[in-house]
Amino acid sequence: MQGGLHPDLPLSYYTTLLRELKQRYGIHLHCFSPTEIHGMSKTFGMDYTAVLRELRAAGLDSIPGGGGEILVDEIRRKRRTECNGQEWLDAMEAAHRLGIPTTATMMIGYGETIDHRLTHLALLRQLQERTLSAGLPGFVSFIPWTFQPDNTPIGKIIPDRLPAEEYLRWLALSRLFLGNIPNLQVSWLTVGLREGRRGLHFGANDIGSTMIEENVISKAGANHQATEQMLVQVIIEEGFTPVKRKADYTRLAPFVAPAPLAV
Repeated sequence: MQGGLHPDLPLSYYTTLLRELKQRYGIHLHCFSPTEIHGMSKTFGMDYTAVLRELRAAGLDSIPGGGGEILVDEIRRKRRTECNGQEWLDAMEAAHRLGIPTTATMMIGYGETIDHRLTHLALLRQLQERTLSAGLPGFVSFIPWTFQPDNTPIGKIIPDRLPAEEYLRWLALSRLFLGNIPNLQVSWLTVGLREGRRGLHFGANDIGSTMIEENVISKAGANHQATEQMLVQVIIEEGFTPVKRKADYTRLAPFVAPAPLAV
């Protein structure tokens, strides 16, 4: 669950939301990107650790890696991101120190260079090394995805999507570079199921999940959709075993196909 940066909502809005969701449904709450944690910190005059303690006490279980894009300010300044690269990393490190697991992301194909991408990966690896050396969970997954240009200001400058082959190469490179992050997710939401299934042979061990609502990258042209059964079928067809998981990668149960009806 991720959203915008509302300047008028109090912290109690977020903590009440988490408490109600946890109380009513008892589900794992994977919420609020580092960009949102940064926004809350500024709005409420609290440091990242204080914000995260309040959210964790209200039921927050883990944090998604939204807003990572490329963690190099040279490119972030051009794209008017809400926090700089170090602020994103600091929010994640604060979460790790509190034992809150997180996921990491990288958005490619919006004007960055190869050096920018490599710097991004190096910064993630270094933070993960510090976290693991402290005996904490840190990043449980890495998800690279592609910039979607439709109906965006950047799309007027960079109208073309990243070629699938380039995305798959960087998916494989990420698996090798980020050997200290245990899971790699291929972004079927941005590249589609055709390339998503190929990604399972380029190092990815996770094809992601279904979504209740998504209204950001879908408006930018990513209109791919998938049901649970579609994802299960793709995994099986590619020779792998589908397993349900929580957002922190706690495995729940292998998928069991329904028994055929008796004739």
